[in-house]
Amino acid sequence: MDSHWFSTLFDEDYDDVMNNVADYVNYGNSSVNDGDCSGNNSSDTDDDDNDDDDSDEEALGASNREVQERFQHSGETISRYFNEVLRSVCSLATDLIQPADPAFVNTPREIMNNPRYMPHFKNCVGAIDGTHVRACVSFENQIPFIGRKGVPTQNVMAACSFDMQFTFVWAGWEGSAHDTRIFLEAIDNPRIKFPKPPEGKYYLVDSGYPNEYGFLGPYRGQRYHLQEFRRRGQPQTREEIFNRMHSSLRCVIERTFGVWKKRWRILQNMPSFNYKEQVRIVVASMAIHNYIRRTSMHDVAFMEFDRHPDFVPDDFLTDVAPHSQSQGHHRPSRMDYVRDGIAASLMTQL
Repeated sequence: MDSHWFSTLFDEDYDDVMNNVADYVNYGNSSVNDGDCSGNNSSDTDDDDNDDDDSDEEALGASNREVQERFQHSGETISRYFNEVLRSVCSLATDLIQPADPAFVNTPREIMNNPRYMPHFKNCVGAIDGTHVRACVSFENQIPFIGRKGVPTQNVMAACSFDMQFTFVWAGWEGSAHDTRIFLEAIDNPRIKFPKPPEGKYYLVDSGYPNEYGFLGPYRGQRYHLQEFRRRGQPQTREEIFNRMHSSLRCVIERTFGVWKKRWRILQNMPSFNYKEQVRIVVASMAIHNYIRRTSMHDVAFMEFDRHPDFVPDDFLTDVAPHSQSQGHHRPSRMDYVRDGIAASLMTQL
């Protein structure tokens, strides 16, 4: 790649554009460290567009100054094209971030081909969770952005498929926003266009989400996370047997967040872009994540996670306050019967 990359990027077809962006991502990957990401419902709270050399880390592993040296252009030119690429990739996100099987007709092959999950979870279409990414906002606007992470963040809701592609993202929420509030707004507001599962199908969610039909959570009050079973031995009850399998399958969303954050260094320490631009960075990076997954058989980041299917990375941003559970969601639900049926089915394998 050379400086001609900038001038030709927008004159080519879809695949050429995305291949150029993906090549640029892979150029920066040589210096990538673990990162973190999130958010999009919030208003524009930080109007200070600071695009100087020292604060701008371009979206991957290279800073503005390093990109200046690579392409032999000024910092102003780099920033201008960075924003042009960002807007262009975001415009493609609608095509890139969606289910491969929009009607959810077929059982995912990762379930179909695994006797641990088939036929018990044959109607599962994906997993949902939220994640946080650092937000750079002015001091006077920070309070709503500081939640359980103890620092200003965006809170992002996402869904993924079992091949670690994002199928939905809602970015830009303040870090103090509760996951349940974001979730209910996403599934109840038709303008958000959340890909709802059809009758009989469901997403996997953790115990922090409401017990709504189409969203299957674990048994509460029982061991759940895989680390608990590694430390304290095999599951002893049908509820624990179900929870272990549910956790093993649902952790794909944590793994998807993990490989996404690992690739994008900008998500570790968001520069002082306008807040709307920070939100676009989250969406664009997720779109390119999907494109790389679909087109590259030898991507280093994905290959590392594929080689270790049970590896769940620690979040870059640790909680400094307890992760509160959703309120008022303990009412009986049709999903209770779905969960009980799967648990009984799993018991027959013992």
